Amino acid sequence: DRAMKLTFLGTGTSFGVPQIGCHCRVCRSADPRDRRTRVGAVVETDGGTRILIDTPPELRLQLIATGIDRVDAVLFTHGHADHTHGVDDIRAISVRRDAPLPMYGSASTLAELAGRFPYIFDDSLKPLPGTYKPEGYARALEAGVPVQIGDVEVTPVRVPHGHAEVFAYRIGALAYVTDAKAVPPETMATLRGATVLVINALFHTEHPTHLSISEAIRAAGEIGAERTYLTHLTHENLHADLEAELPRGIQPAFDGLVVRID
Repeated sequence: DRAMKLTFLGTGTSFGVPQIGCHCRVCRSADPRDRRTRVGAVVETDGGTRILIDTPPELRLQLIATGIDRVDAVLFTHGHADHTHGVDDIRAISVRRDAPLPMYGSASTLAELAGRFPYIFDDSLKPLPGTYKPEGYARALEAGVPVQIGDVEVTPVRVPHGHAEVFAYRIGALAYVTDAKAVPPETMATLRGATVLVINALFHTEHPTHLSISEAIRAAGEIGAERTYLTHLTHENLHADLEAELPRGIQPAFDGLVVRID
């Protein structure tokens, strides 16, 4: 596997942290690690291939904050608003490309996006002269079937999340699992052997569509990565407190965190 760099763009739940109208101690925290935008990440290989995972609502601000101005492809995990509604910000990237930006996801996720954002995927919808639109090229993936993106192999696998079809991804030595209620055995088999695991962990208590912190720790133990980072965190988790209570090898991610994967 090639060496890679993982940049966490956002690590918050769909509400973000601080949450509108909330004055809890996490929402009022002065620790910058407690300010969480909606979930997204960028994976870059040492060969220069850059893959954006999801297009959260704060995408423009996230890319500016991390100094990322080019990506070669987008991987969508699913169609929920907190993972897709920043897709319009892709315009600043696609406008400098010779061709539309490849956008990968399940057939159902891409159909959902095409229904919501037809102007991005429809070549017949031309912008007026002197104006621009985000341009995407939809590439449907099948669970368990690897695809080559640049110089890295990417394998999508299914995870349950309420009524949504969600893809987790194995990207080289990285396993990226967001918005999962469980990690099914066939998915577990593909993710085992990853060096770094990113996995969602919502509350200490159970949630109907997401892993709890204890469930995420248990899944991490089964996957067996050397380092695990929890994401999709809520305002019930003060970063410093969560960091102190987690077992060795598992830590909370935070916006802007950069992880080297050798």
